[in-house]
Amino acid sequence: MSDLQEIILAEPRGFCAGVDRAIEIVDRALEKFGAPIYVRHEIVHNTYVVNDLKARGAIFIEELDDVPAGATLVFSAHGVSKALQKEALARGFAVFDATCPLVTKVHVEVAKLAREGFEFIMIGHKGHPEVEGTMGQLDGGIHLVEDVADVAKIKPAQTEKLALVTQTTLSVDDAADISNAVLARFPAVRLPKMQDICYATQNRQDAVKVLSSQVDLMIVVGSPTSSNSNRLTELAKKRGVASYMVDSAAEVQPAWLEGVMRVGVTAGASAPDVLVQAVIARIKALGALSVTQVKKMDGVRETTKFPLPKGLK
Repeated sequence: MSDLQEIILAEPRGFCAGVDRAIEIVDRALEKFGAPIYVRHEIVHNTYVVNDLKARGAIFIEELDDVPAGATLVFSAHGVSKALQKEALARGFAVFDATCPLVTKVHVEVAKLAREGFEFIMIGHKGHPEVEGTMGQLDGGIHLVEDVADVAKIKPAQTEKLALVTQTTLSVDDAADISNAVLARFPAVRLPKMQDICYATQNRQDAVKVLSSQVDLMIVVGSPTSSNSNRLTELAKKRGVASYMVDSAAEVQPAWLEGVMRVGVTAGASAPDVLVQAVIARIKALGALSVTQVKKMDGVRETTKFPLPKGLK
């Protein structure tokens, strides 16, 4: 018989307002214009969501050469470079931009400060589409740092006008450490007006910090490509809790539950609740839990909602 007594659900977890909006944009475009709808990059980094939209007529592409003339094109929630925006419009596609408004806020700030002569230091993960989109707002003058060691290596052309921006889905603690290193080297650096790391990323990480002290095992529902899901898994491990990320319920291993009394379950901002419920069912099946032994932790209730683009409302 299993030792399992309780499953505790992180609060908040799962979809954020930016992900809700991005998926709804593709849904509405399919309803209004019919299949196929082309989407540049995975709309959000979740295998289940992408496969569901594929089944309904969304075609995911990386290169605009793969989009036929006159097609409807959606930009993913992560944002795109200025060059890609211009190319899409030049080719005459009907474009709907699903970039998260919190990412757009960073783009707007970069454009504004660049006009004032600023160079930028960006904290983020090389190759992530959000980083490529933000750095692609300018032709140059943005220096990427991935960790504290990178801060010593960058060589801005000048130090009088330097501004700091960050990818929105980073570890809050890691970003703070790197920001402090930037400040130590460049004391005059301009910090973001508001913290660039999004409220949903912050809230989910805060919930994991609290929940980690209450459980013996943490399961994070999310895809390997999801930055914020990876950060949740790392955070639980740093707090000394065995932690695993799963893309589906089938990945939950019986061995993980051996000697475990309490399991914490959370989900990245791009993971739908249907996957969370499937994971709960799998844990119950493996641990012979009754339905009364699942509870939600107390946490922040998110009410943010972002408007849809014109033409899809």
